[in-house]
Amino acid sequence: MSEVKEILKKKNLRVTPMRLQILDLMFHASAAVSQKSIEAKLKDFDRITLYRTLKSFEEKGIIHKIEDGTGLNKYAMCADCDEHHHHDEHVHFNCNKCGDTFCLEDMEPPSFVNKTKHQIEQFNIVLKGTCEMCLN
Repeated sequence: MSEVKEILKKKNLRVTPMRLQILDLMFHASAAVSQKSIEAKLKDFDRITLYRTLKSFEEKGIIHKIEDGTGLNKYAMCADCDEHHHHDEHVHFNCNKCGDTFCLEDMEPPSFVNKTKHQIEQFNIVLKGTCEMCLN
């Protein structure tokens, strides 16, 4: 829990029980989490506070939002982002069997991203298939 506290302090966010609980859950998650899955794991919570907490975390560069085509926004921890710039232009993978979504940060974006005269400000690439856990 001390790592989670340090993240909040580093990002100049007040350390509250709700923020600690949500961030700890996300910090230890093996895949991206939806607001609905967070709600299912929280004991006592207010939906508005949860929504605002996720929004604050996103604005401060703690988490990033993933639109994986499932109809639910999912959230994952950021690697090295701040409130001025997210560095989350990476590929995501959504498993058709278990529904989990994973960041594939070590995959290079397709070359077409850099081969356009348009100014790309954001892109979202989601690969779909069966994850390693479901294959075994």
